[in-house]
Amino acid sequence: MSRKNGADGEISRVELAFCGLVPRLKRSMGARLKKRPRLALTVGDVAGIGPEVTRSVLGEERLLKTADLMVFGPAAACPEGVEVHAGSWRDCPEGAAQWVDTGDPGEFSLGRASAGCGRAALAALEAAHEAALAGAVDALVTGPVSKTALHLAGEPVEGQTELFQRWCGLERVQMVALAGPLRVGLVTRHLALRDAIEALNGPLVMAHLELLASFLGTLGLGKPRIGLAGLNPHAGEGGRFGHEELDFLNDAVVWARGQGVDVRGPLSPDAVFRDALEGRLDGVLALYHDQAFIPLKLIGGERAVTALAGMPYLRLSPVHGTAFDIAGRGLASHENLLETLLLAADWAGPQAGGATPAAGASEMSAAGR
Repeated sequence: MSRKNGADGEISRVELAFCGLVPRLKRSMGARLKKRPRLALTVGDVAGIGPEVTRSVLGEERLLKTADLMVFGPAAACPEGVEVHAGSWRDCPEGAAQWVDTGDPGEFSLGRASAGCGRAALAALEAAHEAALAGAVDALVTGPVSKTALHLAGEPVEGQTELFQRWCGLERVQMVALAGPLRVGLVTRHLALRDAIEALNGPLVMAHLELLASFLGTLGLGKPRIGLAGLNPHAGEGGRFGHEELDFLNDAVVWARGQGVDVRGPLSPDAVFRDALEGRLDGVLALYHDQAFIPLKLIGGERAVTALAGMPYLRLSPVHGTAFDIAGRGLASHENLLETLLLAADWAGPQAGGATPAAGASEMSAAGR
């Protein structure tokens, strides 16, 4: 991470879509939408840059004028001037910035993963998830956590996405990354490349095509044009460079079209992102992690944002990690976190129904708000 990275009582169409049409959220959030949006923010691993970038965004007037914040994390990470609440988030009053103490991580060293920091990060995530699920906040933005620390704390997951999926009892969610004009859904996430290829199959790709089409529809894109990235060079070139396209990717496209999804492909991976950049596609479905994130980070740098499709509430995250190597050195930029919070406020706020979030998503990496 470099120095540069850095109508009343009704739920809007965008919020309903992100909430998976869960009726209980309409009941719990209806009263909140009469006011400006309230965002939950988790600090992330306190041994990384999470605390310092959180402190920086809490000093940003353009954010504090836009949304109320409920920050979840250890009290020791809270900056001066922000009220700390040692009890439940349920007792937290309305206000521009409130801090919910989720427990002491114990002794730790900056830049080093530990079980204590992993437990503290988990406690913050679970409390923030409960608040979001109850409708106490309008969106959840998560800071970066260390997978090593989570494992040391006894939670053998490969990321926050898997935690939220389990806590919500969902069979499937989709990570969608946004940077400039790129909107990219992922079929597989944190898997070794060999394992990702083994995990791919027709029904899985079909399900993710539907998830991405639904997600993009909530962004005001109507019937989105989706490009399915091939797995092999030149999308296999008729089986010369691999057989996955012939074995199941072509069939997934035919099936999705039969369901009313406007999907093209499978397309050569290099070509599909060019088509998206030049406006011929509204979204891309990538098959594995780096197929998506190499072009995303080239276009959006450290200002790209990820969202989760299929969740019962809106959850966003910056793309940067814990950056253990620069923690506490004053080098971390808070711009990616700020962009993510502003986008969350834009999508979750009462004004969201009047302007399509797709526009904000397209402009966020260039305009700088």
